Amino acid sequence: MRRTQRRHRGAGLSERLPERLRQDTRELHLQVERSGLIHSLLRGAMARSTYVQLLRNLHAVYAALEDGLRRNAEHPALAPLNLPELWREARLAHDLDFLQGSGWRGIDLQPAALSYVRHLDAISVSEPVLLIAHGYVRYLGDLSGGQLLARVVRESFGLTASDEGAAFYDFGGAGQAAALKAAFRLRLTALDLDESTDDAIVAEALRAFERHAELFAELAKAVEGAGGTGTAMGAPDRSTPPADAGPAIS
Repeated sequence: MRRTQRRHRGAGLSERLPERLRQDTRELHLQVERSGLIHSLLRGAMARSTYVQLLRNLHAVYAALEDGLRRNAEHPALAPLNLPELWREARLAHDLDFLQGSGWRGIDLQPAALSYVRHLDAISVSEPVLLIAHGYVRYLGDLSGGQLLARVVRESFGLTASDEGAAFYDFGGAGQAAALKAAFRLRLTALDLDESTDDAIVAEALRAFERHAELFAELAKAVEGAGGTGTAMGAPDRSTPPADAGPAIS
């Protein structure tokens, strides 16, 4: 990891890594949020089968990311950011079990998700510090928009106020989510990294947003090719498929 010979920068907040990440990724972040797939989710217009596919692909990404974080738990830059309270893999599995039954593991991953997983596995070995970028993109996004998405998902699918089917978005309440967000940003600010490492992390975060855009585009195309089948959000379906149910779309 590049740590020594740090170039002294001004004390302005805009020059710290969290602010650089926020500013430099803002345009791509907005583009991803406005994609057709995410827009349909926010409007409550996404088919249930599509939502299951989205969670299935995200589960693979989180599994790879969090495996990398566990394997590098003592890495000097990653240790301060190793907050298991943020981890989502197990919660996504819980939601998928509820929404689809155990058959969700048979749903094929999109090529973009497979590529993303391979990349996370590779950098976990070759340059673990870059996992910071993916933690920033995923976890701060979850903490920022999770409460809204939880409400949309629950209302659209007719779920109860419990975490059944929406555990992905549960960080223990709005106050706990805000505290985790602040802790992550504070620890990110306190990292002792040189400027070239900061640059590499920002570049990796930009590529992470691009990877998400590619994944969402592939999912949208797959759904369109399948005729958009599934229970539309807005038409609640409380039923849980049997444990041996097959994948929503093969």
